[in-house]
Amino acid sequence: MPTDGYALAIHGGAGTLRRGDMTVEREALYRAGLARALAGGRDVLAQGGGALDAVTRAVCALEDDPLFNAGRGAVFTRAGTQEMDAAVMDGHDRRAGAVAGIFGPRNPILAARAVTESPHVLLIGDGAMSFCREAGLEFAEAAYFFTESRWAALTATLVQEEAGLVDIDESRRHGTVGAVARDRDGNLAAATSTGGMTGKLPGRVGDSPVIGAGTYADNATCAISATGHGEFFIRYAAAHEIAARMAHGGQSLADAAGAVVGELGRVGGSGGVVAVGRDGTLALPFNCAGMYRGYVRGDGIVYTAIYDEPYEAS
Repeated sequence: MPTDGYALAIHGGAGTLRRGDMTVEREALYRAGLARALAGGRDVLAQGGGALDAVTRAVCALEDDPLFNAGRGAVFTRAGTQEMDAAVMDGHDRRAGAVAGIFGPRNPILAARAVTESPHVLLIGDGAMSFCREAGLEFAEAAYFFTESRWAALTATLVQEEAGLVDIDESRRHGTVGAVARDRDGNLAAATSTGGMTGKLPGRVGDSPVIGAGTYADNATCAISATGHGEFFIRYAAAHEIAARMAHGGQSLADAAGAVVGELGRVGGSGGVVAVGRDGTLALPFNCAGMYRGYVRGDGIVYTAIYDEPYEAS
């Protein structure tokens, strides 16, 4: 439903654990992580802060949580390294910043945010790292980003590939974090951050830092943050496609987002998006088993969900 106040939605990735592997205790940890991120972004918006600041804070919280595939919880490439991508976009003036293939900055989303203050939009590799150092961003040691569960996931993925099997575990195939927001002034913003796909080739870049694919914001239509099989989201310019269907086809946010996510699913692009419209309407569709997600509106109540169950208030 639309709102005249603020609205914030987040995702912690469409790569959820299988229902049978999700214990009550682990579910509580995921929901708590989502709630912390929502609370952080909500505090910005409730105090009259801007949408860009809200999505940045929410994604920072998710990057700091090793349960999610971004920042501290980033997955490993097939070479045993970690390469992170992130992007932000301001719907007010379509200012955007993104980084790809970086390792070291504690919060990749802050690197993307810093790029918005430069003449550029997307920085990669060594150049991006030099930029992060010059910008004074906080770095962390390699041990900070290492988690046993992500290393085990890499091992399992490589074993399956060696056996010629297709990995159907969504928790290993993809995972991303992201946020979209509308502030009280009506400005929209989106932020997305990821460690990519477990066992990806070094140098692979997904949709998260690609403006119009995994991240997009325009005050005239909507803000989008995507999660899923990034190659498909890039090929179909998924985030921009949703905005285009609203701008040129007159579709509602729910219809446009739902249709694009559904069409991606039919061609093999599993995943989902979180979206906010210019009137504060929210849409959080996905075409796979589940998507860690949640939202909060002007009443301040935080809601979270993982599979197709009703949202729970936190």
